Amino acid sequence: MTPNRKTYRIAVLPGDGIGVDVVAEGLRVLRAVEQRLTGVLFDTVEVAVGAGEYLLNGDPLPPSAVEACREADAILLGAMGLPGVRWPNGTEMTPQIDLREIFDLYDGVRPIKLYNAAHSPLKGYEAGGIDFVLLRENTEGMFASRKGTYAPEADAVCDTLRITRHASERLFRAAFRLAVGRKGLVTLVDKANVLPSMAYFRSIFDEVSAEFPRVRTERIYVDAAALYLVKSPQRFDVLVMENLFGDILSDLAAGLIGGMGVAPSGDIGDRHAIFQPSHGTAPDIAGKGIANPVATILSVALMLDWLPSDETRRGAALIQRAVERALADPRHATPDIGGSLTTSQLTDRILEVL
Repeated sequence: MTPNRKTYRIAVLPGDGIGVDVVAEGLRVLRAVEQRLTGVLFDTVEVAVGAGEYLLNGDPLPPSAVEACREADAILLGAMGLPGVRWPNGTEMTPQIDLREIFDLYDGVRPIKLYNAAHSPLKGYEAGGIDFVLLRENTEGMFASRKGTYAPEADAVCDTLRITRHASERLFRAAFRLAVGRKGLVTLVDKANVLPSMAYFRSIFDEVSAEFPRVRTERIYVDAAALYLVKSPQRFDVLVMENLFGDILSDLAAGLIGGMGVAPSGDIGDRHAIFQPSHGTAPDIAGKGIANPVATILSVALMLDWLPSDETRRGAALIQRAVERALADPRHATPDIGGSLTTSQLTDRILEVL
């Protein structure tokens, strides 16, 4: 260890498909930032996980990988899963969800920010005109039924939507704390007009809101939220919701700013956290050098902002500003956002600004 410099251990999980491509670019940016910081170093340890690991060794998330993540200060993940590699119940392998549950990463943070007007399918929004954060409860909700199975001859199958007071309270407090440092508005997204579980979810939200009297609140049904996200996304600041609703609306929200290639995420708990692009493995373009690295690079910034150091937070700000300045030029774009740059070329432009 270099004297007077704190070393953070980062578990790196490239995963499958384009996860390998974009994580390589995220690490290039991490190393460039490291050179500009005086108080920290990053010790990265690559860990094999995902559908490819299952095909090689029979387990998409080996115990050794879990232990490497447990010992790390933070986890950087690319993407995991392949459409053709499935469990006997027909579902894809999703070790990233297993990790959320193992490490109790209840706070799914999905920042949504428009960096260039040309990226959005909506008219009339300039850079920064769309800027909100979607918080998704990560440990229960409808996903609580994901490990169930069904008999092929069954006439009906039921999944259970699980809501607990403990998980809801901590998620809502995270949302209110985040809003205090932003525009001061929290929007609850639910289906309380139909589902008793959602009425319960809303009642807990109302209780927690009393702890933050200076933060404004609103409550919107999930179908209306989908409409408002398209019609007037500028109205939102922090949105908070159940797991499945968050899974769906975070993709819609990413579409407002150019797609999954520019949408970062963090899955955060009280001790551990995983940072990853919101997109999947996109095996059809894996290895072709055209995947958008921005979501991963911004996820590196989220990771640095989460680590408990003023120096890492300074590094996060450096990355955020570099991405904003690079993407301000519409020529700095991969094919998914209307450009012709390769994965590494777009990273090059961001590094030049940095």
